[in-house]
Amino acid sequence: MKPVMTQAQQQRLNSRAAVLKALAHPTRLWLVEQLEQQERCVCELTDGVDADISTVSKHLSLLRQAGIVASRREGKQIYYRLETPCLLSMLTCIETALEAPTTKSCCGR
Repeated sequence: MKPVMTQAQQQRLNSRAAVLKALAHPTRLWLVEQLEQQERCVCELTDGVDADISTVSKHLSLLRQAGIVASRREGKQIYYRLETPCLLSMLTCIETALEAPTTKSCCGR
C-alpha cells in the first residue's frame, strides 16, 4: 500500500513549514540568537543589525506570528523574548552539517 498523507499530517507539515519560513532570513536567525541570552527591547536589537527599527519590528512580528518569540510592552518600549529555545538545538545541528556534511552528524549517525 502506498503511503498517503492525511489531512491532519498536511496541516502539521504546513505548521512546521511556517516556522521554518519564519526562520529563513539571516536577520531573523540573528535575532533568535540574541534572544537566547535574554529578553531585549527592539531598540537594542536594532542597534545590532544594519536596519531601521521598522524593519527589525517586521522581522520580530514574523517570528512572533510563528510562535518563536513573545513580546510585552513596558511604556513605549516593546520587549521580546525567545519562546522556543529548543529551536536553538536545530540551529546547532545545521551548523554541524555545514562544518562537515560528509563526515559528522549531530544526531550520532
